[in-house]
Amino acid sequence: MMINKKEQIIRAASELIHSKGYENTKLSDILKAAGIGKGQFYHYFSSKRDLGIAVIDHIVHDWEQNLIKGILESEKTSDEKLSCMLDWAVSYHENVACFHGCPFGNLALEMSEHDETFRTKVNELFEQWIQRLEEILRDQVGEKDAKRHAQGIVAQIEGGILLMKNFQDQSVLKNVIENIRAQYLKV
Repeated sequence: MMINKKEQIIRAASELIHSKGYENTKLSDILKAAGIGKGQFYHYFSSKRDLGIAVIDHIVHDWEQNLIKGILESEKTSDEKLSCMLDWAVSYHENVACFHGCPFGNLALEMSEHDETFRTKVNELFEQWIQRLEEILRDQVGEKDAKRHAQGIVAQIEGGILLMKNFQDQSVLKNVIENIRAQYLKV
């Protein structure tokens, strides 16, 4: 499938921002990675911030399709959904993220204090994730505790990704995932 130039710029910027961070990614880096000049950049985006927001929207769309709709809103059983989500978290960070960490976790740490739009967009994805997990966990842990457990699972996964990034060791995330499996899944 052929992608258009705007999508090409967003994808190039997404990879750079994920690996270097938003603030450390310079416009010149984006231009070089996308193979474009400033004029072409400004044809599609009014600023680096405008592009940054488009990058978040792009990643949110990807996660909504694959994680939220593809797994957590599927017709699978609750245990199957949780298991598939855990498999997806490991696979995503082995294949896509490697040792760059979670694109949302990284942006939350870097930008949430500095840009309300970035914070809000990242927060909306985390809220969707927690809400879907809460629905899955209700039967297992009860209505009253489901949200707390859902937040805990997301925090454990994000913490595991942070440690994986820091240690540069994928087994750290795998260990966290196995702990979640042992706690929540009937094996």
